[in-house]
Amino acid sequence: MADVWILRLGHRPARDKRVTTHVALAARALGAKGIMVSTKDPELEKVVRGVVKRFGGDFTIKTGVRWRECIERFEGEIVHLTMYGIHIDDAIERISSEKVLLVVGAEKVPPEVYQMATYNIAVGNQPHSEVAALAVFLDRFLKGEGLTREFKGRLHILPCERGKRVVNDSD
Repeated sequence: MADVWILRLGHRPARDKRVTTHVALAARALGAKGIMVSTKDPELEKVVRGVVKRFGGDFTIKTGVRWRECIERFEGEIVHLTMYGIHIDDAIERISSEKVLLVVGAEKVPPEVYQMATYNIAVGNQPHSEVAALAVFLDRFLKGEGLTREFKGRLHILPCERGKRVVNDSD
């Protein structure tokens, strides 16, 4: 499976807490290796690390990252998810690297990100959620492999048609 990382730009803890948490959790569940967030947010780190501790996986989080340096130093292709980009169906096959940095904005993305990105890709050229865009991109790029991974955590959700079945391996 490809080595995919997420860079979340412009996170505002008071306003974007739930959405950025959902970006991180969707990234983890669908196959990304980790997330870097431009704004320092220890509470966000605590929440995401707590999920990883309980449900497993090797997903990492770091906040307070200098986004420009992160993009410049990344050894792989930079994919900026934006509704203004090339449609995913016309662009996804162009990505040749096994190492990808997905840039996902929270507030207005600085214009230089569009220039620094290897690809500016749109899941759809309409306003939409960054969580949805990330999920669709990861599922297509990783060809569904993210959904079949084993996380080997303490907690396991057992699929069932009705109700909730959670197994706790520490019991």
